[in-house]
Amino acid sequence: MTDDARRIEGNGPWPHTMRLQRFLARAGVASRRGSENLMTAGRVSVNGVVACELGTKIDVDRDVVEVDGMRVSWPAEAVYLMLHKPSGYLTTMSDPQGRPTVAELVPCDRYPGLFPVGRLDMDTTGLLLFTTDGDLGQALLHPSRHVEKTYLALVDGSMSDRELEPLRKGLVLDDGPCQPARCSLLETVPPDAGCSFKRVRGTSLVEIDIHEGRKNQVKRMLGAVHHPVLELHRPAFGPLRLNGLASGSWRELERAELDALREAIGDPIKEHARQGGPDHQDARATKEGTRS
Repeated sequence: MTDDARRIEGNGPWPHTMRLQRFLARAGVASRRGSENLMTAGRVSVNGVVACELGTKIDVDRDVVEVDGMRVSWPAEAVYLMLHKPSGYLTTMSDPQGRPTVAELVPCDRYPGLFPVGRLDMDTTGLLLFTTDGDLGQALLHPSRHVEKTYLALVDGSMSDRELEPLRKGLVLDDGPCQPARCSLLETVPPDAGCSFKRVRGTSLVEIDIHEGRKNQVKRMLGAVHHPVLELHRPAFGPLRLNGLASGSWRELERAELDALREAIGDPIKEHARQGGPDHQDARATKEGTRS
């Protein structure tokens, strides 16, 4: 960490401090919102004292943070990897009913705190990003960042291009309006998509790009225009592509891919620091902590 990160605040040196929920997210415990929920539930303590206040700040170098009695450590550097999720796995790190989860497919023992960025339905296949960087994960999913997720959908019925117009304009679902989506009909699956949908008579293949992430959104959008989804696959998440990664396999992101992800979200840490917000020192310290 640079001397500039330890800024002067008042009459003395500002330590390596940040808000507790930011620390928990950066440590890979949960997303920022999930970390706030842990705090308000009374599951987080600082130096042995339960910390429920969302404005709580900690000294990263000195304070002892625990969640459910287990100490949370500041990671040396964050981890980023992609999984080609197969069908039949829940996008969660544990399931009380004992069903298969994506946690079985990624190296959780090697990278404690690893969590999925967003989710894919149990029967949906494709690119699922994992990280221990809660800030980046939250930024990638926020609709304001406009990070596109690309899906291929095999749908029931012979669809015409005209029937996609409501999706392009932004149709309304039962939980509110959708933002306009880019979509088109395809004759065949792109060779690098990583799936093997087989079109038969009476089905259609649709490619759709969205930057929201509501539950079952693509399935509900296509269902709303009377073409139920038979199979769904995500070949791309923002600038990331599966590029031949086998189903059920994972790999760490390359530096160029991580740089492209940060560019896609406008590097929110750097942007927040430029704006001089109340977490200016937090942002600078976090940026130093995530540099690899």
